[in-house]
Amino acid sequence: MGGRRCLHLLLLCAALVAASASVGSQSNRTKGRSFIGQKVETKNASVKSYTVDDFAAKILTGKLTTVFLPVVYITVFLIGLPSNAMALWVFFFRTKKKHPAVIYMANLALADLLFVFWFPLKIAYHINGNNWIYGEGLCKVLVGFFYGNMYCSILFMTCLSVQRYWVIVNPILHSRKKSELALRVSIAIWVLIFLSTIPLYLVDQTAYISNLNITTCHDVLPQGVLVGDMFNYFLSLAIGVFLFPAVLTAVAYILMIKTLNASITDVNIGKKRKRAIKLIIAVLSIYLICFIPSNILLVVHYSLIRDYGQSHVYASYITALCLSTLNSGIDPFIYYFVSKDFRDNLKNAFLCRSVRTAKRMQVSLSSSRYPKKSNSYSSSSNTTKTTY
Repeated sequence: MGGRRCLHLLLLCAALVAASASVGSQSNRTKGRSFIGQKVETKNASVKSYTVDDFAAKILTGKLTTVFLPVVYITVFLIGLPSNAMALWVFFFRTKKKHPAVIYMANLALADLLFVFWFPLKIAYHINGNNWIYGEGLCKVLVGFFYGNMYCSILFMTCLSVQRYWVIVNPILHSRKKSELALRVSIAIWVLIFLSTIPLYLVDQTAYISNLNITTCHDVLPQGVLVGDMFNYFLSLAIGVFLFPAVLTAVAYILMIKTLNASITDVNIGKKRKRAIKLIIAVLSIYLICFIPSNILLVVHYSLIRDYGQSHVYASYITALCLSTLNSGIDPFIYYFVSKDFRDNLKNAFLCRSVRTAKRMQVSLSSSRYPKKSNSYSSSSNTTKTTY
């Protein structure tokens, strides 16, 4: 009971309380994830066949999964693929100084790009009536990348938020050691995400539904998959890789706003800091909207299956999970508003200016703005200035 009360305080949500309260009960039920598939006997013993109830059949054949979901995925793909590819190109080939923020944003763009790369398979699956024809292996890869990207994005956005707060509180010179630390943290995140998605590859994700004559990918699992194992797995992800980073991100942004408000009376930079505060609020809102609903509904869905052997919130969950992918299309625009260097590099890229030409123009513009400044002042300002 003490553990449950502690979890209640951490989650701050009645839905998660209901989910966590069921961790210790009915551990021997063999109900699968998502819609529950009941195994049926066939003449060919090597072919596994399942049936689903009327509610599941209605969702799998309805417009929600065959029209709405693919429309959202197509939109995210058309926006996310070129924008993340462009962002990644700017970070790698147009950005000379690899600040910690650049490293985190580059990794976030890479995660989004790897994610949307698999969208055509997801789109084809839904348009084809939730019928998966690409084999078990590709289904596992798609599922692994789907969940891996969500939690990878959360962790990199958390790192970026903490780093930006640290820069505001401690406006010191950029050092090589900080970049090396950011690189190590990024590698650790990739390793963590890879290890955390391994359980998804160990479970058969495809299931042939005889009463619908389709093969689903991740939408139906048989009774052979224990709900206790999958419940604990996704509950661990929701708490460890979503809740704690989300709280840390929120705290970083709140402290950042507080710090900026404390010095917003400065006439010269007041407007810029007001814009920064608005940006922080926008980024935080996007972060919460994209990830909170899907993670809450995921845990609630598992708790209902564990306690009652059914879940009618799965339709809401897959809708929330679909909407969470909007993050992959929004992130590049966040880079644009967060970083002046990114905006300048992107503009120079579109104008076909080389890095050397852009640097010369920047130096020339700086000289024209501050013609009477001493050399020592110019050197100092150039070394301490950062827009990340």
